[in-house]
Amino acid sequence: MSGLWLAVLAGGVGCYLLKLAGLAVPPAVLDRGWVRRTADLVPVALLAALVAVQVASDGPRLVLDARVAGLGAAVVLLVLRAPFLLVVAGAAASAALLRLLAG
Repeated sequence: MSGLWLAVLAGGVGCYLLKLAGLAVPPAVLDRGWVRRTADLVPVALLAALVAVQVASDGPRLVLDARVAGLGAAVVLLVLRAPFLLVVAGAAASAALLRLLAG
């Protein structure tokens, strides 16, 4: 078995144990206010971090290109409470238009 497969298996076992640890937490711990608030905010923070990395990086470099304009358009449409499909289409259209104009 290669080292890559050992790493894949170790990652799978680690994920399973992490999930099992989450299920083994007593309900008294989960009923605390700060735990509930933290659990509600962690997915939002992780998603925001993933979006920031995908929009503003190109490998190890920080870049500001049409993706940032698309994200800005999405934010504006979200503030205006546009439907989700319109937000996605508007972000894609603004990024595509900027790429077309920039060459």
